[in-house]
Amino acid sequence: MNSREVVLKVDALSKRYRIGVRDSRAETPVEVLKEIITRPYKRFKDLRDLSNFTDNEDESVIWALRDVSFEVYEGEVLGIMGANGAGKSTLLKILSRIVAPTSGEFWHKGSLASLLEVGTGFNGELTGRENIYLNGAILGMRKSQIDKVLDEIIEFSGVERFIDTPVKRYSSGMTVRLAFSVAAHLDPDILVLDEVLSVGDAQFSQRSMRKMENVAQDGRTVIFVSHSTTAVSRLCHRALFLSNGEITAEGPVERITGLYLGDTEHTKMAMVWDESVAPRAEGLVKLLSVRMIDENGEGIERVDIRQKIGLEISFEVLREGKIVLAEFQVVNEQSQTIFTSIERHPEWSNKNRDKGLYCVSGWIPGNYLSEGRFSISIAFSSTSPRDTYLREDEVLWFQVVDPMDGESVRYDYGAPVPGFVRPRLEWK
Repeated sequence: MNSREVVLKVDALSKRYRIGVRDSRAETPVEVLKEIITRPYKRFKDLRDLSNFTDNEDESVIWALRDVSFEVYEGEVLGIMGANGAGKSTLLKILSRIVAPTSGEFWHKGSLASLLEVGTGFNGELTGRENIYLNGAILGMRKSQIDKVLDEIIEFSGVERFIDTPVKRYSSGMTVRLAFSVAAHLDPDILVLDEVLSVGDAQFSQRSMRKMENVAQDGRTVIFVSHSTTAVSRLCHRALFLSNGEITAEGPVERITGLYLGDTEHTKMAMVWDESVAPRAEGLVKLLSVRMIDENGEGIERVDIRQKIGLEISFEVLREGKIVLAEFQVVNEQSQTIFTSIERHPEWSNKNRDKGLYCVSGWIPGNYLSEGRFSISIAFSSTSPRDTYLREDEVLWFQVVDPMDGESVRYDYGAPVPGFVRPRLEWK
């Protein structure tokens, strides 16, 4: 039995949306601010008459959450994982009092700060410096407390030159760096983070990870939602797995990340289009299917970092007389393009393509991509001059997993290996 104090308890939380109907229970920013400032020990109960809720809901009703219950202990870093649409962001918005639950209740002890979206809670008309003090006041901190960490916040964010500029003139990257820095330095009792470590450039992501490791070691209570199994494994003591608005598993981080990687909703290793909806450049080319395959031509369900993988692209050239080349891009979760590969073949790389059906494959060597989740975008183009006829983003999603044995670059090195790619180079 856990002897630490429970600082946040969620009991049977549910959230129902009706498609096309605005949620009348969402609170205004003024009401949210008043609630945060006036109630350090909070409790939120459903006040609606639930007698008209039935199991025979029409198709316009969507349950984002259903009877979600869990506890968070003082000093614990709790990870929450699940596919897109599982209900993670809805849960965090309820805990942050951005939206109200349809039913159920929760309470937490002490102050709670959340960073759910880029610049959430920032006033665009105020400067960066003024927003730091505003956020601190919302958390119940005195000006003297904020003064002590102000220089650290500004330095960590990297926006020193623009700290006295209105936030509305910041880029999205500057805004999220400052927002994260404020949340990480203002020392709330409970910190709620939704994917913030995946925003910004690689250098800032690494600094953010190190900062969060320090926060966790200092005994802060953190609720952390992420698609990154590496981040959850490094930061969290325990994790929950959400699926279709319900907690389907909770326990050790290793178990939950394993479930996540095996979640078929979160990976899409093949895509086949019906004739009526197939992406096409009218009169020139039509995309039929994309598949991730192994060296035997079999579909892959899970990508081992050591494994050579192929992207098989089937398409139809509808009209001859043009150079038509298939290409794919590998993009990481931060929307950064890792590389682009364009079809190269002496038979048609610089020749007009005949009308007909084609199936080509491009190959990614083993021990090349780093660990993580990636998407595949497909395009068709010409060269000299380059002209893109058709592009389809996020056609496939896949996860690269390192088994951590002697055949991979990692060997038995347990810490994350920096870099977008991880080639196994020859050393002498």
